[in-house]
Amino acid sequence: MRRMNLSADDAPAAPGAPPRSEVRPGDQWDLTQLYPTPEDWEREFEILKNTFPEIGRFAGRLGEGPETVHEAFVLEAKVDRLVEKLAQYAALKTSEDSSNADSLAREARLESVLVQVGEAFSFVAPTLQALDDNEFGRLLASPLLADWKHSLEKLRRLRAHTLTPGEERLMALGSSAMRGHGETFSQLTNVDMKFGEVRDEDGTVREVTQSSLSSFLQRRDPRVRREAFTSFYAEIDAHAYTLAASLASSVKADVFYARARNYPSALESALFGDDVPVAVYENLVASVRARLPDLHAYYGLRKRVLGLEEIHHYDTYVPMVAEVRTRTTWDEAVDKVLASLAPLGDEYCGVLAGGLRDGRWCDRYENKGKRSGAFSYGTYEGPPYILMNYKEDVFSDVYTLAHEAGHSMHTWYARRNQNFQNYHYPIFLAEVASTFNEILLTEHLLKETSDPALRAYILNRQIDDLRGTLFRQTMFAEFEREIHAAEERGDGLTLDRFREIYRGLLDAYFGPGFAIDPALELEGLRIPHFYSAFYVYKYATGISAAASLAAGVLATGETGRYLGFLASGGSKFPIDTLLGAGVDMRATGPVDAALDLFSRRVAELTALL
Repeated sequence: MRRMNLSADDAPAAPGAPPRSEVRPGDQWDLTQLYPTPEDWEREFEILKNTFPEIGRFAGRLGEGPETVHEAFVLEAKVDRLVEKLAQYAALKTSEDSSNADSLAREARLESVLVQVGEAFSFVAPTLQALDDNEFGRLLASPLLADWKHSLEKLRRLRAHTLTPGEERLMALGSSAMRGHGETFSQLTNVDMKFGEVRDEDGTVREVTQSSLSSFLQRRDPRVRREAFTSFYAEIDAHAYTLAASLASSVKADVFYARARNYPSALESALFGDDVPVAVYENLVASVRARLPDLHAYYGLRKRVLGLEEIHHYDTYVPMVAEVRTRTTWDEAVDKVLASLAPLGDEYCGVLAGGLRDGRWCDRYENKGKRSGAFSYGTYEGPPYILMNYKEDVFSDVYTLAHEAGHSMHTWYARRNQNFQNYHYPIFLAEVASTFNEILLTEHLLKETSDPALRAYILNRQIDDLRGTLFRQTMFAEFEREIHAAEERGDGLTLDRFREIYRGLLDAYFGPGFAIDPALELEGLRIPHFYSAFYVYKYATGISAAASLAAGVLATGETGRYLGFLASGGSKFPIDTLLGAGVDMRATGPVDAALDLFSRRVAELTALL
């Protein structure tokens, strides 16, 4: 199950990355825990190819009763587990170096077979959906299918959006071609595009990359920040028409699937699977919009503290407190994260410590061709691996480690407590576990120091986390809503239209006192998440739910409900899972509380400075 944290501001730094061959093995993840050798992957790949066609013997037979359906589901689970493990290894190998021909070929071959798998299984859902209520009720009531009850309930909800077997076959056959835009974007931005070089404060010429940009934007010298921003966006501008065409095609695919499956809109299509009411999305946008003056006031504070005549986007990431030590080694980062998570108990911290140290869950540092940003990718059989591009001079990377550790431990607890078909937790819940860890890290760091400068630095860090996760991701969510609505109205999604929509959002979210560079209008073209439609709002709802859960754990010391939340996996719909943990995301309370936390921290920082 892939858990990614790849927003535009998360990509850590790189002053000229080494080739993969020069990275110390101890700093790499250990994929031999999945397959000892690539040849072992090939053998299991052959098993998959020989296994999935067996589903054909159930065609026309799923109405025979629970015994036949159970047999088909057991085969489906076997195939799904094979696919999940094979895909994890293939994706992680490609993430190590996106220019490696063997890795790219492996992933392409698997993708080709997955189209065949989808085609072979495409009759299952529509056949079950065609059963009348009495027949389907027999399946739900059967003890033999008890482990699949939630899966059956989710399937039945999709009845109105499931096509005929022939139509489902066509949808499966076309899925790879219709969803290829994200891979095109990834290859273009991670491999082909070159973002230039910048001379840093000490006169050293350093390469600007997707990963190194965040490091440059945190430099004290405004010239370095400005030149890195300018160099980066010059390359984006040089490929702007291609990037716009790629994103437009992805949006068209989203709208096509929504219409083909009889959803009122692409937004409702995206929310339906998690049973999330559209009101949750709309309430988030409305609540954040109402508090934009608080965000504008923070930018005014930042402008004054940094002594800027004008504040630009490239001035929003440099820490306002310059004199604190911000170099943190990997081992120090692990120690800080584990200490902050101590309230969660010995089991949680012990398992995580083993994974981050001797267990080699994490691929730590950048190398040439490595995917930018960070993510956690765990499966039912393999370790919950973490990709990082860790840099000692980027303090936010400590937070990124805590964030991805939250994903990985969520997978660990879900896998340990649920069967295969119920352990897959949705992204809506994943972002709760990750941001929960970040909040605990901030509380720990604030408690362990009385130094006003360091406290100001940590407060600034949490403010920027809330700004980036709550305000910024909501702005992205508005952009997604607007561009999909434009396509649904029949507007042309041209480069100029993308720029126009994005500029309106920049003006609203950054406010009248902010200097917006025209190049920033292109930012919407470089966000990987937009190729997974309506994903980013979950960051904002996630941090809101996490703030409520963390406040409860820190106030009472009681961890049962939170660990129970992790252990529940995907056994219930996400809104119901959070209700069980004491958080109601249908109401505006959690989002408003997180916005209150932002305003309170800004007030504390203002007083310290």
